[in-house]
Amino acid sequence: MYDVKMLINNVDVAAQGNKTYDRYNPVTNEVAARAAAASVGDVQAAIEAAAKAFPAWSVLGPNERRAKLLRAADLLEERTGEAVARMMDETGTTTPWGEFNAHFAASMIREAASMTTQITGEVIPSDKAGCFAMAVRQPVGVCVGMAPWNAPIILGVRAVAMPLACGNTVVLKASETCPATHRLIGEVMRDAGLPAGVLNVVTNDLADAPAIVNALIEHPAVKRVNFTGSSRVGRIVAEIAAKHLKRVLLELGGKAPLVVLADAYVDGAVNAAAFGAFMNQGEICMSTERIVIDESIADEFVKKLAAKAATLPAGDPRTGTVALGSLVTPEAAARIAGLVKDAVSKGAKLVTGGEVKGTIMNATVLDQVTPAMKLYYEESFGPIACVVRVRGAEEAIRVANDTEFGLAAAVFGRDIKRTLDVALRIESGICHINGPTVNDEAQMPFGGVKDSGYGRFGGKPAIDEFTNVRWITIEDSGQGYPF
Repeated sequence: MYDVKMLINNVDVAAQGNKTYDRYNPVTNEVAARAAAASVGDVQAAIEAAAKAFPAWSVLGPNERRAKLLRAADLLEERTGEAVARMMDETGTTTPWGEFNAHFAASMIREAASMTTQITGEVIPSDKAGCFAMAVRQPVGVCVGMAPWNAPIILGVRAVAMPLACGNTVVLKASETCPATHRLIGEVMRDAGLPAGVLNVVTNDLADAPAIVNALIEHPAVKRVNFTGSSRVGRIVAEIAAKHLKRVLLELGGKAPLVVLADAYVDGAVNAAAFGAFMNQGEICMSTERIVIDESIADEFVKKLAAKAATLPAGDPRTGTVALGSLVTPEAAARIAGLVKDAVSKGAKLVTGGEVKGTIMNATVLDQVTPAMKLYYEESFGPIACVVRVRGAEEAIRVANDTEFGLAAAVFGRDIKRTLDVALRIESGICHINGPTVNDEAQMPFGGVKDSGYGRFGGKPAIDEFTNVRWITIEDSGQGYPF
């Protein structure tokens, strides 16, 4: 069991009154972590520590910030085994997913480090004689990051790396589901030499989340908020921030379509669909939630996808022999099983899978899914590949866009001109041609449209999210005025 304290001012801190809460291992139901349950007072202390650290951190030279971040990236990779253990205990994930989290998160820190010297402005011609005008970018102050449990190291790092690189200080609100895992990020940054208060980590009981989130956003010292999670909670975060005119970066839910056109290379599309639907048990915001396929090749595709799905073992991730580990909670498993049952009762064909034992669900393929079924619209966040049959590219585009979400998408086809046309007409922030919906690179602009949120993580676009642009002039103090 992990004893998880908060990290405030680089010090391990218990919650006021020593209040704690327990997070249970989803497979064994044993206590995985006993974490500090922050009060509003604890949150205020973390924000005040960040505010106090901001002046010195914001003027630190870019190469000094870069060096500390690069050291953090190295330390995170060195602690990959520890990251895997914490993720497995708290979220039931598999070893490969945990290892990928640590290595990819390290690359995200390195990408952020490379941006420290890319925070540039410009000289703008002025109509005033003798006036030198500039647009300059400056760090904003204290940033709040809120990260989820499903890719905890990746998304926790993403919530803090670019704000830090831009010269801001940060308070990370750990997910209630994986407090020990998110706390590891703070430990790595502290050990890499970040000064006291530059990165603070708070943990909270789920029952206290509304008060904690309000306190984080409402504090006058907080200037930016980024949140990754459900669209439902994202709306709440955005509404609170809007009351205080604070800018928010939101990456929310998804219902990623993988469109398979009639001329697609079927085997390649099958492999991409299986990876996109079943990686990390489908608990990824980019997971392939709907396979929109031309009816002319649907039978062949479904047969091959079902055969591949049947080869993927699901079970206790601690054995190290499974492709699919545990779903995050028994409640999640019950909800996903209910979606399958609803679809089958309304005419969908269960081709393979559908078995749920505790929090373990095997890879499932459902054919002939229609809008009459909950699964057509609702994000499953489980290992389910839903096949929707269509006739022609125009219907495929209509069905792909028939969702409130718009994060990731993919299109498969051999006629690249037509495939690109389809990709450009899909309403999503991300679309891959002849590649899976699950894909990310640290330097890419990552984000969605519609109910999947707004703003972009990654690379230069993220600089705009975590800096202010200011107009600065140098003028002649002896210039003339009309009166």
